[in-house]
Amino acid sequence: MLCSKKQAMQTATITVGARPSPLSKAQLKEVEAELKAFHSDIAFFTQFVTTVGDRDRSTSLRSMGRTDFFTKEIDEGQLRGDFRVAIHSAKDLPEPLAKGLKLVALTKGVDPTDSLVFREGDSLKSLPPFSKIATSSERREEMVRTLRSDLLFVDIRGNIDERLKQLFDRKVDGVVIAEAALIRLGLTHLNRMKLPGETAPLQGQLAIIAREDDLEMEELFRCIDSRKKMSKASIPFELKV
Repeated sequence: MLCSKKQAMQTATITVGARPSPLSKAQLKEVEAELKAFHSDIAFFTQFVTTVGDRDRSTSLRSMGRTDFFTKEIDEGQLRGDFRVAIHSAKDLPEPLAKGLKLVALTKGVDPTDSLVFREGDSLKSLPPFSKIATSSERREEMVRTLRSDLLFVDIRGNIDERLKQLFDRKVDGVVIAEAALIRLGLTHLNRMKLPGETAPLQGQLAIIAREDDLEMEELFRCIDSRKKMSKASIPFELKV
C-alpha cells in the first residue's frame, strides 16, 4: 500500500482498539479522516476497551510516570489479536511500549497548549483569593501558580464533560484542559485562557500502535506519520524513527 494522495484500493476495514470516551471517539474520526486522504476506501471498525485508568477515578496522576494506566487492557487485546491497530493520545503512551507492540505513526496533531477554563464572565484576574483550580498535573499547577500564587489546587479525574460539570456546578472555579481536547470536542466557545510555558511531550498528537510483526499496518499508516518531519530532539523516549 503506497502513500500516493487519494490512492484507490479495494475496500478494506481496519479493526481498531480505543478507549470509549467522547474524546477518544473524536480522535478516531480524526485519524480515519487523515488516512482517507491517502486511502479513500479504508474504514475503521472499532472495539472500545475500558482501561484501568477509565475505571479508577481516585488514583492521582500527579506522581505517575509513563505507565500503562490508560493502555494496559488495550495492549493486551491487541497482542491477543482482537484488533490490528490501537489509537491513543500520544502523551498517554507507556515507556517502554508493551513488548510486541510498535508505534507505526505519530500524527501531526493539533494545538499542544494547555487552557484554563472558567465559567462565563470569570477570568484569572477576577477570581477571588483561594479560588479552586482543578488539575491532576503538577506541571499544570505550577503554570497557573506562576500567574496567581494565592489559588488553591485540587485533583480532578474523569472525561472532559465530567471535569467541566464540576466547573459549572461550582465545585471548582477553573479547570485546566488540553486545548487539543477542546478543539476535538467542539468546545472552543468556552471562556478560557491559554497558559504559558512548556506542555507535556507529544500533547495534541495521536499515536497509532500495531504489533511489531504487522508490516502491512506499518506501511498503511506511514502516510500520516509526522516523525520524519520532526527533529529527533523533539521526540521523546523510544518513539524516534
